[in-house]
Amino acid sequence: MKTLFRHIRTFFVETRNRLHRGQVTRDDLFIGEVLKRNQIITDFQLQQALEGQQEILKQKGRAMRLGQVIVDLGFAAEKDIIRTINAEYQIEVTSLADDIRELLAGKYGAYFERLPQPRMPMWAQMAVATTVIIVLTMLALGMVVLSQQKERLYEQTVRLGTVSINYFANNAPIPLLEDDILRLNTLIREAARVEGLRYALIVGPDNLIKAHTDVNLIGLPFRHFVENPTTRQQDEVVYYRYNRPDGERLINLYRTISFKDKPLGQVHVGISLNFIEELIRQERLSIVLLTLLILMVGLGVAVVYGVRFSRPVSQLVRATKEIAMGNYQYRVPVRRKDELGTLAGAFNRMGQELWKNAMAQKSFGKYVGTEVLDLILANPETGWLKGTRNEATILFGDVRGFTAYAMDKPPEQVVDALNTYLEIATRVIIKHGGYIDKFIGDAILGVFGVPVYRQDHVERAVRAAVALQEKLLTESLKGNSLLAHIGISIHTGEVLAGNVGSQTKMEYTVIGDSVNLASRLNAFAGPAEVVVSRQVVESIERLIEVQLLGPKTVKGRTDPVDVFKVLRIKGPHIAKD
Repeated sequence: MKTLFRHIRTFFVETRNRLHRGQVTRDDLFIGEVLKRNQIITDFQLQQALEGQQEILKQKGRAMRLGQVIVDLGFAAEKDIIRTINAEYQIEVTSLADDIRELLAGKYGAYFERLPQPRMPMWAQMAVATTVIIVLTMLALGMVVLSQQKERLYEQTVRLGTVSINYFANNAPIPLLEDDILRLNTLIREAARVEGLRYALIVGPDNLIKAHTDVNLIGLPFRHFVENPTTRQQDEVVYYRYNRPDGERLINLYRTISFKDKPLGQVHVGISLNFIEELIRQERLSIVLLTLLILMVGLGVAVVYGVRFSRPVSQLVRATKEIAMGNYQYRVPVRRKDELGTLAGAFNRMGQELWKNAMAQKSFGKYVGTEVLDLILANPETGWLKGTRNEATILFGDVRGFTAYAMDKPPEQVVDALNTYLEIATRVIIKHGGYIDKFIGDAILGVFGVPVYRQDHVERAVRAAVALQEKLLTESLKGNSLLAHIGISIHTGEVLAGNVGSQTKMEYTVIGDSVNLASRLNAFAGPAEVVVSRQVVESIERLIEVQLLGPKTVKGRTDPVDVFKVLRIKGPHIAKD
């Protein structure tokens, strides 16, 4: 149950975030969901791309296609996006500028997009299901019962014929030996009074009919009623089925008449089987009437219980829509004492927790990175909060000469300038896949590679630093001179990442020698410069052009450390998750 509500909560949070963006089109979400489903981008990257799209809309006053934003952010290559969409929907997209909706309409028809999806209420579904179950059950039961009854009636008919034929066989030998036709026919006439018996006859050794219920056939040669009949035998009696020309179905039973093991002739008895079919038809009609009666009762029960169950479900659907639109205070009436009542109560508690989480995101989200916040909300007890060793890249940015800058300026102006710097740095670092670990006065500590690991975390950090310096220099021309005096240092290596703090206050952070070295390298970065360690250069030496500043003595290290200034970064970024 906890897992179910966690998935529901995640769905609500995602839906709310997308609805609150306002300007996101259905085509954008369509492309984003396709790419996420095919693992071209992650859910976090999709959220970042949507946020980046909204930022472009605010700054430039025009929308940019989501696919292009994903490419510009380095989350995926354009060819991979096009290949995924073409494979998913069997269309021919050649570039991200193509109208995908138009292509889909041309292939599958715009008419079908406008067709409403069929909707069947729960009571109707239960009624249909009840009808199918009752009909199938009664059909199967009827077939079994009727088949068994038909077989029993047939066996009973065979027994009746066997009794009659044994009576004739036991009483016919003496008259047959004496060729006493009168006695034989008297014996046969007694059998004519048996219900269902159509005929009885005795055949002599010369294959002539000696006695028959139809006196017109006496003295004629006997022939079986069908040629080469398929017979069955029970003790001394042999029988087979056949149809008369008038359509009546009969069973013919016969046995040999013998005297002291000497065969004298045969006795035949014909019994009608039509009464069996008539009884079966009557039983079939009874089953149909019984099925209709049960069906009416079942449908009534199904409709009553369907309505009883559909009403609270409809209330839950309405509550779902309210919560998806951000109304976390909406409550479902709890009037039942069954599982649906329990679900309604749990739903109300979930809405309350979502409201708390929304408040936490608005406040707590300002202090930790988005990825860290998502991990905390998704599973606060997972092992990632514990200390783990990871390869990561540390970016440390500090203002050169901040004390002198702040000394002769009003506090409000200093705070405003500093906030502008930190805001720009935050956006650039997050855009390149890092997260903000902490602000330390006028410094910022960014981390790449944890908690979400990416193979190219070193390249991302260096590109983020270069892009940040370019952005800061551009913005400094607008009057904020502080932005032109930021020094950035980068080092990569093993760090210890985890949740550090006390029961009162916790902080997800990275610690270790690599973090310390990144911080101390910052002393060698001048205004608008980016300096890196040898480990960084060796990791991406083909992508950057650097200048060796020489071995530098760093506090805490006995040996000098090679420090390099980044002059240029080569080529576009190709993301590697």
